[in-house]
Amino acid sequence: MAWNEPGGNRNDNDPWGNGGRRGNDQGPPDLDEALRKGLDKLNQMLGGKKKGGGGTGGSGGGQSSGGFGAVLAIIGILFLGYVIYQSFYTVDEQERAVVLRFGKYHTTENPGLRFKVPIIDSVTKVRVTNVRNAESQGQMLTQDENLVSVDLQVQYRVGNARDYVINVRDSNQALAFATDSALRHEVGSSKLDQVLTEGRAALAINVEQRLQNFLEQYGTGLQIVQVNVESTQPPSEVQEAFREVQRAKEDEQRLVEEAETYRNKIVPEARGRAQRMLEEANAYKEEVIEKARGETARFVELLNVYRDAPQVTRDRMYLDTMQNVFSSTSKVLVNTESSNNMMYLPLDRLMQQRDTTTTGTNATDTSGSGTDVQALTDQVMDEIRLRSNSSVRRGR
Repeated sequence: MAWNEPGGNRNDNDPWGNGGRRGNDQGPPDLDEALRKGLDKLNQMLGGKKKGGGGTGGSGGGQSSGGFGAVLAIIGILFLGYVIYQSFYTVDEQERAVVLRFGKYHTTENPGLRFKVPIIDSVTKVRVTNVRNAESQGQMLTQDENLVSVDLQVQYRVGNARDYVINVRDSNQALAFATDSALRHEVGSSKLDQVLTEGRAALAINVEQRLQNFLEQYGTGLQIVQVNVESTQPPSEVQEAFREVQRAKEDEQRLVEEAETYRNKIVPEARGRAQRMLEEANAYKEEVIEKARGETARFVELLNVYRDAPQVTRDRMYLDTMQNVFSSTSKVLVNTESSNNMMYLPLDRLMQQRDTTTTGTNATDTSGSGTDVQALTDQVMDEIRLRSNSSVRRGR
């Protein structure tokens, strides 16, 4: 018989729990009742007791026990899911994960999917590839007791993730203190002119080295990438005076460069002239030496000839000497034996007279030079004889 057939006293098979209600009570199912039954089934699956079918008191106790067990089951499922979710984590390519177990360092994990023990392990992720910037500025004394304002920029990154997380509470603050200390130490060891002018590059290098040493001693886990000195300037009250000094130094440098340019131009020319004079002197020396050697050889040969024929050699030498002397002068004085008067022979005029009377002869022709000399000699001898005869007749 079906549960809804008429004629029965009770309809215990009613799935909606109406318990014999008939007539107009067959409406939609009750949601509270359906939820209660579902909780009862879940409670039975988890080992709970099935509710009693007796009186009203037994039914209320079963509902209370079933609802509490279901809540515990839901809490257990949620807790299990949370534990599983917290047991895995992901480390990015730019990160390193520092794992602490019971508050003590355990390991450093590389990028990838990693496992940890929930509640027991603590994971701190640190970016180790990003380059960060820190700035420092202030006034400080130099070695020569002058005030200078320095603006500094530090580029750094995390080099050791373990030291960065464990050793120092605030690595950025430690970096600021270490930067200020290194900068004041280097500026205090330098003079003002070096800090303001050409020493800025060296200042940045020295600060970088000293700062890296400080960070390694502190165990901050930071690594310096580069230190840049942005600006170095004196206090505002004396900036104009320092600008004047700077301009004077620039003028000095410019004059030094001009002097160097002039020196580079003059020195090679002077060295060239000196080398030329040395070569000319060496050539003149060689010429004089060779000439002396030739004269010596000629004199030796002449000596041998003189020993063989002294008179002839003497006359020949005399004639050659006189010819050399007369060839370089245009006037001759002749002392005759018949008269005490000295005769004056203007050879230049005699030559001019002869040139006018001689035609077709080239004065620069070397082949006729001996004939010209002989003719001139004959003319001189005729002039001497003529004057000598005139003097004798006047004496008579």
